[in-house]
Amino acid sequence: MKTRTRPCPCGRPATYAACCGRLIAGDTVAADAESLMRSRYSAYCQGEADYLRATWHPSTRPETLDLTDGPRWTGLSVESAVATGPTTATVEFVARYRSGGRPGQIHERSRFVHEDGRWFYVDGDILGD
Repeated sequence: MKTRTRPCPCGRPATYAACCGRLIAGDTVAADAESLMRSRYSAYCQGEADYLRATWHPSTRPETLDLTDGPRWTGLSVESAVATGPTTATVEFVARYRSGGRPGQIHERSRFVHEDGRWFYVDGDILGD
């Protein structure tokens, strides 16, 4: 399926090109923490390590990010998105994947900060199921 017409991996009812593809391409910035988190999930699906590093807060950003042997991401559910202050927010999500033919999931509450007109991922806590 062509990139312009395929559904966005983030789960919103839009095509990749009209949704997260615009953010990953640098055409626009995320309006809120949830949109950034969704675009980061899509970037993991697409292997877009440069976008992931660019949207990671400099205080916690890894020096390198290798996505070559990562899992195949299969779905995203956003459980909550909460503003925790004027420039901070949390997003709780469940990201599903397949690795080595086996299904799995990551349940995380991520922290975000808004600086210089942009949202950044800071870090997150893995939650039990």
